[in-house]
Amino acid sequence: MLTKVNLAEKLAQFGEHWSPKIVGELNDAYVKLVKFRGEFVWHHHADEDELFLVVRGSFVMHLRDGEVRVSEGEFVVVPRGVEHKPVAEEEACVLLLEPKSLLNTGNVRSERTIDRPERI
Repeated sequence: MLTKVNLAEKLAQFGEHWSPKIVGELNDAYVKLVKFRGEFVWHHHADEDELFLVVRGSFVMHLRDGEVRVSEGEFVVVPRGVEHKPVAEEEACVLLLEPKSLLNTGNVRSERTIDRPERI
């Protein structure tokens, strides 16, 4: 059975920032939507790569040796082990493709850690 997902409809279902929502599954990965605003925490994922696709807005992926601006319709893949911190001056709506094992704050526990993302 195929299920079509409308990203705009899913994004309209929540307003909080930095709280990823599961909207689909692909093999051993989740497709998630998240809204960025402000700064996240510096972190890395020892065993997982992470894809960030901007649906609306833009953000800057800070790296220890530079930064990458990611705009609407663009994506970036952060390889495992690379320390990073997303920052969005204005709200950005982002689709994530991540292994199911991935913890949103990676090697760091903070008030932004989401142990069990909600499925919408």
